[in-house]
Amino acid sequence: MANPTNLWYDLLGWMNFDGSKSIKQGTPGFIFTVTVVFAVAWFMFRSRAQKRNSPSPPPPGPRGLPLFGNLLSLDPELHSYFANLAETYGPIFRLQLGGKVGIVVSSPEIAREVLKDQDTAFANRDVPAAGRAATYGGADIVWTPYGPEWRMLRKVCVLKMLSNTTLDSVYELRRREVRQTVRYMHSRAGSPVNIGEQLFLTVLNVITNMLWGGSVEGDERASLGAEFRQAISEMTDCLGKPNVSDFFPWLSRFDLQGIEKKTHNIALRFDSIFEKMIGQRLQIGTAADGWEEQKDFLQFLLKLKEEGDSKTPLTMTHLKALLMDMVVGGSDTSSNTSEFAMAEIMNNPEIMMRIQQELESVVGKDNIVEESHISELKYLQAVMKETLRLHPALPLLVPHCPSETCTVAGYNVPKGSRVFLNVWAIHRDASNWDNPLKFDPSRFLDTKWDYSGSDFKYFPFGSGRRICAGIAMAERMVMFSLATLIHSFDWRLAEGEKLDLSEKFGIVLKKKIPLVAVPTPRLSDPVLYE
Repeated sequence: MANPTNLWYDLLGWMNFDGSKSIKQGTPGFIFTVTVVFAVAWFMFRSRAQKRNSPSPPPPGPRGLPLFGNLLSLDPELHSYFANLAETYGPIFRLQLGGKVGIVVSSPEIAREVLKDQDTAFANRDVPAAGRAATYGGADIVWTPYGPEWRMLRKVCVLKMLSNTTLDSVYELRRREVRQTVRYMHSRAGSPVNIGEQLFLTVLNVITNMLWGGSVEGDERASLGAEFRQAISEMTDCLGKPNVSDFFPWLSRFDLQGIEKKTHNIALRFDSIFEKMIGQRLQIGTAADGWEEQKDFLQFLLKLKEEGDSKTPLTMTHLKALLMDMVVGGSDTSSNTSEFAMAEIMNNPEIMMRIQQELESVVGKDNIVEESHISELKYLQAVMKETLRLHPALPLLVPHCPSETCTVAGYNVPKGSRVFLNVWAIHRDASNWDNPLKFDPSRFLDTKWDYSGSDFKYFPFGSGRRICAGIAMAERMVMFSLATLIHSFDWRLAEGEKLDLSEKFGIVLKKKIPLVAVPTPRLSDPVLYE
């Protein structure tokens, strides 16, 4: 007869991707048996209670195992796995994820019910353990529950930090960093360049310059950019990885997979930077008119904290959580979108040619791209939209969590469940799009599609109250970077390399294989690269 403790290890093995065992080998079989019996009885009781109290049936879904439900059948590529399940169970289905109910929505009509018709009920988040570890207990704009505190953070971000007026005022920062990237690419002309890594560092430098005036230059550029990208990539991986602590809250104190600890350790690395920059700003602020001498977001946030709001004050914890949102969320999403766009463009030479023709017409080969040109680059705007259709930055968005039991599409969605909006599947649905798997920017020319989330066939940044706060920033960075790289250089793969467009799932979607390409200068005057 199998040892029950070893069976427990085997059942949990899928969660430890390195194959390690997280529970001590000496755990008595008696404790295991009591735990399983108690858990199964509790789940059966809760399930029957929900059925008795619910006026509508639960959504359909695959059968699961006792205690674990559907956890052990999850595929790491959740976005495509959920899309496949939707073909069997329909546009809304239910998964039992340990002690958590998961609801997956894969149609525009039902997404509208969740994000518009019942937006207030679904305005909260189901905060994962990694989310709390990454953002000072979930004190940021992403995870904070809907209410006065969240509205205060949203106002700070959208109306102050990331408004078009503010972004216009720091254009020179973006321009300087993009020109620095062009100089680096020019120095590497004829040699392979990791495009995603360089785009990431460009965005990171823009963000840190906007936050506190710091950037990475010279010899540090490649090495430090790779280090930061790795740290942020590991953090977003932790945020997207199935975690036993989230599905069995009574086990969360043990952090069996070590995800919370790993995320916390990464967050500490960023926190030490935040503490250093905050300390420097506080010293400046004590001098006469010190605040006025600094023109960056950190100075603005510290001044806002100092002035205070008696009803909903901005605390130091909020401040650092917002810095984390900007550094982690802003850099990874924009650079990954730009990398996917470059890969799709290189995979379609006729699209590359059309973009370059548009750039020559609007900018000219004897000039460099400025942000003022972007509004005239209609085809490149369509390229960005098509990239976000096929490769949305957050393929399942950030999961929502109903604050009360709701009825959606005639089905019962229980309070506290984790609701996934599979925007990746909706964007690739043949009932919504012609030839949906083809990269075809022309579908976005002369159409109504935008990023507002008002049409639920296309909402790459989400919709409703919790729509992404950084849309304006993302659009500027992706468009400016793409326009500059494609206008300044011709691009080809290194000898013997093949272009791979496969994706790697995470809370942020990534290219599975980094895009490495060789730049060749194409502007008429070498001075334009200086």
